[in-house]
Parts: sequence; structure tokens; C-alpha cells
Amino acid sequence: MHIGLIGLGKMGFNMRERLRVKGLEVTGFDRNPDVSDVATVDELITALPTPRLIWVMVPSGAVTDSVITELSEKLEPGDLVIDGGNSRFTEDQKHGTQLGAKGIRFADCGVSGGVWGLQNGYGLMAGGAADDIAYALPVFDALRPEGERADSFVHVGDVGAGHYAKMVHNGIEYGLMQAYAEGYELLAAKDIVDDLPGTFRAWQKGTVVRSWLLDLMVKALEEDPGLESIDDYVEDSGEGRWTVEEAIANAVPAPAITAALFARFSSREDSSPAMKMVSALRHQFGGHATRPAK
Repeated sequence: MHIGLIGLGKMGFNMRERLRVKGLEVTGFDRNPDVSDVATVDELITALPTPRLIWVMVPSGAVTDSVITELSEKLEPGDLVIDGGNSRFTEDQKHGTQLGAKGIRFADCGVSGGVWGLQNGYGLMAGGAADDIAYALPVFDALRPEGERADSFVHVGDVGAGHYAKMVHNGIEYGLMQAYAEGYELLAAKDIVDDLPGTFRAWQKGTVVRSWLLDLMVKALEEDPGLESIDDYVEDSGEGRWTVEEAIANAVPAPAITAALFARFSSREDSSPAMKMVSALRHQFGGHATRPAK
């Protein structure tokens, strides 16, 4: 299979490499000519066999809108566009309608794995018509980890369902990181605890709180035991807010996720060791920028 990939940033660049390693042909386009395979979107479209499959991996919002609009004007009926960024599910439904009016197929895919996806594979949550998801299965299989497909890939439902699932995934991620971070601050505050990094390391095997996030927490402490180089300001990408908004809209209580979101807001006001850890964890799994300590 030969696919097009638009967006070769932190995630897209590694995804292109993983797809190629798995035997797929990829033509990538990015505004940065140093990483792009072609100079324009027009050249990318010309390079692909029909029906074309183009995976869009650009920032959500205005950038995704502009790419989808350009593709709607240049692709042909029967081509398939997959939005693998972090778009809101309501945007997927809008884009699906926009492309569908031209006979162009559309699917969305939530992607989890961050900067480690090239090595470990990506968790994938897809939304779209069953035939479109089946057509793109070679791409999904190349991107996901080895093993049972159901352990790392799901066709969640119709257009928008994949990004809805990814939104909830990220909301859960907010809560998990906040719990680890608060535990870190509590241990750091007690004078009888002599080996803080060793405590978390001892939890990595056999305990009920073991996880990949815990492994990354240990890695962050090994690199900077006191997190002295990191400021406690923590960004939120938007998906935590969307999760809380959906919880309100559907009358679903989500106190842990909501509190974790609000804690990020509080990080922008006061110094907090816990929020230093949340910032460190976001950097470890996603390569998100941290602010230097003041």
C-alpha cells in the first residue's frame, strides 16, 4: 500500500518511519522542506495511486481545517482522508460532511503513543464507515504494536467516535498523572522518606499502581531527581476541557478528571512540586515542552 502523510512533526515524522519499516510506501508532505518528500500537496496527490489514502497529522483547529479544505478541492471521489490529529469529534463530523459532498471518504483516528510510538507502536481508535476502516487496515496494523489487533486498535463507531474515545483517554490520562504527581509531592514533603526515586522504582513491578506512566515518572526522576530544571506551569491541550464539557453535557460525574484539569489551571498561579511532576510526565511521553525553572 502507498499512502500520503501530511504533517511530519513530532508524531508524523515517526509514524512515517514506522510505516516504512513495516513495508508500506509513504509520501510525506510538510511545510518544512528539510523533512518533506515533496514540495507541495499537489505533488503528493499526483504521487499516490487511486483511490488515494491520505493521513492528516497536523495541529487541530485552524490548521486541520485548512488542510481538509485544500484536500476537498483537489482530491477525487473515492479517495479517503484520515484525520489522525487531536481534532474534536464535532470537527470530524463537519469535515466528513464537507468531504462527503465531493464524494471523498473520511475517517478519524485517535492516536496514542507520543514520541515513543516509533519504537513501541501506537494505540489507535478509529471512527468511520466499516468499509473505509477495512480499506485502511494495513495502515492501522503497521502503526499499532505487535500482537492481537484488539489489544491496540478499535473501530469505535461512526465518524467522530475515534476522536471521542481519544478525548476520554486523554481525560483519564489527566487524572492518572495528577494522582501520581500528588503522591510524589506528599512523599517529598515527609522528612522520614530518604529515597524518593527508589520508592517509585520499587512500585514498577508487582504493585497495583504499576504502569507505563509510572515507568516514565521514574525516568524523569533519574534524569532530574529534584525536578529542579522544570517550572511547575502545565499546559492543557484542550482534550481535558472537552472531556469535562462532555461530562457536563451528558450529566456524567467526573470529579477526578475535572479536578486534574483545574489543578493545571492552578499551576499557573502558585509553585507546586506536584505540577512539576505533571509537566515532567507530559515531556516524557509526548515530548511536550517544559518551562525552565525560574
